[in-house]
Amino acid sequence: MFKFANPEYLYLLAVLPLLVILHIFTNIIRRRRLETYGDPSLLRQLMPEASTGRPKLKFWLLTAAFGMGCLLLARPQFGSKQETVTRKGIETVIALDVSNSMLADDVTPNRLEKSKRIISNLVEQFKDDKTGLIVFAGDAFVQLPITSDYISAKVFLGSISPGIVARQGTDIKAAIDLATKSFTPNEGVGKAIIVITDGENHEGGAVEAAQAAAEKGYLVYVLGVGLPSGTPIPGERSGEFRKDKDGNVVVTRLNENMCREIASAGGGAYFYVDNSNSAEKALQKELDKLAKADIETTVYTEYDEQFRIFAWIILALLLIEMFIGESRNPGLERLRLFKAMLPVILFIPAQSVSAQRSDRSYVRKGNKMFADSLFIKAEENYLKAIDANPELYEGFYDLGNSYTAQQKPNEAVEQYGRAANRLEEKKKSLLEQKMTDSKEYAKVKEELAKVYHNKGVVYHACEQYDKAVEAYKDALRNNPLDDETRYNMILAQKMLQQQQQQQQDQNQDQDQQQQQEQQQQEQNQQQQDQNQDQNQEQQQQQQPEEMSQENAEQLLDAAMQDEKEVQERVQQQLIKVQPKQQLEKDW
Repeated sequence: MFKFANPEYLYLLAVLPLLVILHIFTNIIRRRRLETYGDPSLLRQLMPEASTGRPKLKFWLLTAAFGMGCLLLARPQFGSKQETVTRKGIETVIALDVSNSMLADDVTPNRLEKSKRIISNLVEQFKDDKTGLIVFAGDAFVQLPITSDYISAKVFLGSISPGIVARQGTDIKAAIDLATKSFTPNEGVGKAIIVITDGENHEGGAVEAAQAAAEKGYLVYVLGVGLPSGTPIPGERSGEFRKDKDGNVVVTRLNENMCREIASAGGGAYFYVDNSNSAEKALQKELDKLAKADIETTVYTEYDEQFRIFAWIILALLLIEMFIGESRNPGLERLRLFKAMLPVILFIPAQSVSAQRSDRSYVRKGNKMFADSLFIKAEENYLKAIDANPELYEGFYDLGNSYTAQQKPNEAVEQYGRAANRLEEKKKSLLEQKMTDSKEYAKVKEELAKVYHNKGVVYHACEQYDKAVEAYKDALRNNPLDDETRYNMILAQKMLQQQQQQQQDQNQDQDQQQQQEQQQQEQNQQQQDQNQDQNQEQQQQQQPEEMSQENAEQLLDAAMQDEKEVQERVQQQLIKVQPKQQLEKDW
């Protein structure tokens, strides 16, 4: 395939028609001037050494050299090398226990962090393999679908915690069943399930699930984390431990018997995890024994610079033009002038190619550092490549990968965005040139899909599922056949729905709580009002009512009337008693 790396220089070819017009116009003026001196036929006889054809030939040679120079500046490239890369490897699905018991610190720093380090080291050992990640507690779900994108695996690994699974417990059976459904349909490739747990299976059925997986050709390996003697589970506050409903401290123990039974039923092996890396080495040896088959084939084209061909053509044209004069005695001064100008002629393309080699070399150095997990040094080389060529989208893409590996999501998203912008510009340019059927257009779309895929992975790990879904959609628009991206998008959509549902539940809980608080306030206010009314009634009962003057006079008249009646009754009694006394006295 042929292409120009800097097609903008091709606009210089528009100068060629102007040069032709100028040459014709100059010849007309020259001919008219000669006619003023006499008959042209007589003048030709007076100048026998003069040639009319040589100036034209020299002009066309210089014009051709100028056109070749424009093509040279545009940096012609040919896809002269095609290579087919066949990747041989295995498929592994890692099921990680994230129950609360994995927070026990009987291994350093704790069971969960130790398990995450083991997974990270395993992923670094993978080269042409595919891996997937499942987390489980009371439930199990896919954290990362099976992929060869090891950067995504490390990103998803960093976001794992016990809170990622809502229902606590330990259901190893669910994890193994889900793992058996996560492999690709490729045949002839070794497939293994790696279960990392403390063996406290609360649901049952794990041995039967491992046996069913082995019957399908999936070997089950178990890594037991923790101490068989047991240790308490740290609580949410420092120095505290988790307790059961009776107030007793919960002690978690490694159930090695259960782990061995699962591994034996799954046709694999059991490895005890301590503070050393012996379990990792033993597991890696077992995985190396698995059959490796072709998992993926990649065909790519490397573009070779072809400027040298045009440079040699230009040199030949100039040499020919130099030795062709208007007479038969060409001057040697022209050769000296040509030697002086030749470095200037070749300076610009040489500088352009040198710059390209420089930025490409920095990218290659960065990729080598990245492969050796020297992410900071890789970042430095990618930055140098971008400084050498700010239009190099590979530099931004690789820089985003290095930031992702360093767990700097904001910086990674920014660099992925810059890489996508440059690729979108190339895509737009190819669309305007109606080159949608070219291999270059297909490659640009493929690279865009990779950029958007990694961008979505970063958003996914940061639990920004809405942005992750949009990034995955952009990736699928450029590569609709990418099943991994489609799976990630579906997973992100489910997580987004759960996130929105949780947010709605939280909002409803808040609304209910506000309503309850409002009702409580209203009840309190009503109670206060009732208390105030009762207090007022009591005060009114205790204080005598003010009596009007008319009522007072009526009460006074009634009292006087009563007093008068009493006096009359007394007088009557006195009258009745007085005669008796007199009679007694008289007697």
